[in-house]
Amino acid sequence: MSETTAASPALSPARPAPLPRSHYRAWRSITTRWMDNDVYGHVNNVVYYSWFDTAVNAHLIERGVLDIERGAVIGLVVQTQCNYFAPLAFPQTIEAGIRVGRLGATSVRYEVGLFAEGEPLSAAHGHFVHVYVDRETRRPVPLPPSFQHVLESLQ
Repeated sequence: MSETTAASPALSPARPAPLPRSHYRAWRSITTRWMDNDVYGHVNNVVYYSWFDTAVNAHLIERGVLDIERGAVIGLVVQTQCNYFAPLAFPQTIEAGIRVGRLGATSVRYEVGLFAEGEPLSAAHGHFVHVYVDRETRRPVPLPPSFQHVLESLQ
């Protein structure tokens, strides 16, 4: 197969597009920091993944279903992905929208959209999958009912 054939638009998956705010169920404001910018004058790509973690875990902590210090159940990331559409930079306030894309017995696909403050479409969006495990054994465990209830509200 030639490179031209392999790169053919007919054989390529659809290109992701920015998403509207209505796609998300809960919100968190995140202030950029001076150190978030890279030498190209915008937020470095690795920071976006940190914002994903911050938005989701803060929501779960605030709802009382995640105890990061003593909880018996913890989430481990097994997959992550991000698409970028517009640059974000310091100083800006980022608005992170979250939703649950898939809820399993022991795993959750969180979807996160990152928006420049007040903008209607995501500057970036992506997902990560947590598998919830016993803190000690690191073996998958079913999500407690209270946890499931909070996650269902994000679907």
